Formats: sequence, C-alpha cells, structure tokens
Amino acid sequence: MQKGNGMKLSILMVVYNQGKTLETIVKQVISQKLEGILSVELVLIDDGSKDGSTQLIQNLEKQYPKFIKAWYHSKNRGRGVAMIKALEIATGDIGVIQEAHLEYDSKDYSALLSPLIDGEADIVYGSRYLASSKRRVLYFRQTLLNKLVTWFSNWCTDLSLTDVKTCYQAFDLKIIKTIPLRSKRFGIASEIIAKVAKRNLRIYEVSIRGYETYAESKKIHWKNELQTLWTILKYWIVDDSHYQEYQHQAISAEQKNRHFFLWTFDVVQSYFGSRVLSVGSRLGRNIQSLSSVASVMITESDPEYVPMLQNRFNDLSNVEVLLWDITQPAPPLKIKPDTLFCENVLAQVEDENQVLQNMHQVLSSNGTLILIVPQGKYLQSNSDVPIKYKRHYTQTSITRIVENNSFRIVHLQTFNKLGVLGRYFQRKIQDPTMGSHKRKFYSWFTPIFRIFDRVLPWKGLSWIVIAKKIPFIVNE
Repeated sequence: MQKGNGMKLSILMVVYNQGKTLETIVKQVISQKLEGILSVELVLIDDGSKDGSTQLIQNLEKQYPKFIKAWYHSKNRGRGVAMIKALEIATGDIGVIQEAHLEYDSKDYSALLSPLIDGEADIVYGSRYLASSKRRVLYFRQTLLNKLVTWFSNWCTDLSLTDVKTCYQAFDLKIIKTIPLRSKRFGIASEIIAKVAKRNLRIYEVSIRGYETYAESKKIHWKNELQTLWTILKYWIVDDSHYQEYQHQAISAEQKNRHFFLWTFDVVQSYFGSRVLSVGSRLGRNIQSLSSVASVMITESDPEYVPMLQNRFNDLSNVEVLLWDITQPAPPLKIKPDTLFCENVLAQVEDENQVLQNMHQVLSSNGTLILIVPQGKYLQSNSDVPIKYKRHYTQTSITRIVENNSFRIVHLQTFNKLGVLGRYFQRKIQDPTMGSHKRKFYSWFTPIFRIFDRVLPWKGLSWIVIAKKIPFIVNE
C-alpha cells in the first residue's frame, strides 16, 4: 500500500452468540476518530447466532445505515467461512479484524493502522506480548499454549511473530483479496499468516492491550487448537498463496525455489556491473541478492505486479520499480544501466528481434546482456503452456538471434542438467505443472544438483548467454 491520507477503513466482525457485548463494541468502533482515515464501514457477519444477536444486528443496521453492512448465516458455518464472506463484502483500503467481545481495546487502532497508512507495511499484527510500559497480566497456561503455537508457526513460516493467536490484525485489503483462503473454522488466522509469509509481504507487529478472560478461553476447544496446528503445517507444505489464472500460478510458483535462484545468481554474479536492469522480475526473484551488489531497476509489464514489487522493495533505497513492456521502446532513463538481466522472457515474446533491439537501446555503451533461455527443441512439451514459452533454443539459434542484433557473445553455457530428466519425466506422464511437493523437493536438493551440473555430459535445461553491446551495423 502506498503512503497516503483519506483512506477507507473496513472493520470486519464475526458474531456468534455475543449479544451481551455487541452493541457496546459496535458503538466503540464506529465512534473512533483516526488520523489518515476518511471513512469507516463495519462489516457484520452473523454466523447463525441463537441468542438474539441476529435481531440486534438488524436493529444496528437500521440505526447506522451509513456505517454497517450485514450478512446473515441461517446456521453456524464456522469462523473461516464468515471471515471470507466479510472480506468479500468489504470495500475499504484497509481491513481490521475486530472481535465482538470487549477483550480487545479499539483504542489500539491508531497503533495498528499507522504502519499501513504510512506505507510501511502490508499486514500488521497486534501482540499482547511485546514490551510496553504496562500490560495486563494474562493466564499462564493460556499464555504457554499461545507461545507454543506461535513457536511452531514461526518455525514453519520463518517469521518472528510473538503472538500468532492475536485477534487484532490489520491489512491492505487489495492484497489480502488476492490470497485464496480455504479454512472454514479457526484455522483461518493461521492460514493467512502462512500465506502472507510465502508472499514475502511486509509484516509488522505493534503492542496492544488485549486480554482473554477465563470464560472466553474456555470457549476454545482443544480440537480448535489441533486444527490451528494442522493448518500451519498444511500451508507450510502446500503452495496456495495466489488467486490467479493457471499460467500466473505457474509463474509465481517459480519464485518459491529460493535455493535454485541463488544458484542462478551465483553463476552469473561475476558479470554484473554497478547498475542492473532486471527484466521480467514478476514477484522479485533474485532482486534481494542483486541489490547487495548493485543498484537495481526492476521492470514489469503487468500493472498488477508493479505495486507488489514496490511494496516488497520499499525499504531498499537502491531498488527502483518501472512499468515497462519489453516489446515496446524503453522509457527514458536518467542513467542507462550497464547490465541487463533477462530470465526466460525472450522465449515468451512473438518478436525476438524487436525485444533484443529494445534491450540494445536501453543499455549503456559496451553494456552487458545476461540472458537465460530454455534449451533444446527436443524439450518442448505441454509444460511450456503454463509459463507461456513459445520456443526453445539450440546453440546455433540463440547465437544467431543475439549476434544478429548487435551483441557479441563472450560466454555461453548450459545450466541445470538434472532438470532435463525432470522435464523428460513430466512429458512422459503428461503433467504440465510442477506441484508444490515437487518444487520443495527440487529446492532442498539443489545443492546436490549443483555438484552434478559440473560432471554430467549432456546439455542443461537452460542456456546462459553473456553478451556485450556493440554499435548497430547499418547496411547501406
């Protein structure tokens, strides 16, 4: 989320038999005056209440028609289902999850929303355990259970949260709505944590004054705790963090093989200059590594991905994000890059010559082009459809197309030889995708694949091309 004022806040509240406190908490959250928030809406989901909460919500809806949007379930369908419906109805810029009881203080909204309004965070968690000048003492056994669940979640997500069972969460609604949520009951909060971690979103924690009474904690059955643990484990294993079309799923899945992309970076690192233009970055693979050795300009042709990249690298002063379709002439740049790094984009475009000419135009004199393209026409299969490959290259074809567009190849090698066996196996079983378990296997064993790449006799899955820019030769 970009920094700004005049935002709309959506407060999401699931209600189930909480008629005693509902009216009080509704009046509290509606009456809040928050800096940077222009308007507020309260989304109430009645999840099959039987204590009169339904009638109370109907009365509140009539009393505050400008603020309240309500949805009613005829029977209890679970917290997860209700929260998914609330997210669907919400129309704000920022969303906050609010309980219908009084054990969380809505005065904490300012602290919770501040990192989002300032453009620093994509999701903010309120923690009952962060250091503060004072805090209410919580029950020991409940605290111990919370910390154990938090530890397990952190181990799986590689985050350092202090309170994953908090009920106070605020987030950029536009981003959260791109995450598919599947949990029907109490696992919904853990599912969100697992998926925002995989999306590499900017996560903040702030101290809050929430507490949980003994009576309220007794409502949480031990089966709910097991469900929470299972959800954490499930979404550590399963990659399901994007609401996108089939081909976008395949592209985004590539970002998760961290060890593989570190291997790619190690192979080409010595050819980088001080100003690198990265083409086709999608969700920013290798950019963290690149930014440690050079100033980086990231280009992305899809406007949907540009704000995601801006959010992700907002804290890196030497990373700039540009909207540029490589098939079009380059935008004006204050300083031309001395290196252009392009992964697999050349195989996806219709006109290779035009793209290489655009690359030539944007590079500084004697600049370096680093291309990664799929190798071997014999490896073409239905696996190319999800990632939109239109062609594979032989040594002759990649050399000809690069040198015909005023580049001089200084180094050419194949890469990822064991990947050829995987592609051959995919083609035999007619499976166009690589499931999350296969990607994790590939990532874990990448160090071994790197060793075999030095000794295996056949060509690898990709070509790595290093070429120098030379002046265009004009035929008279």
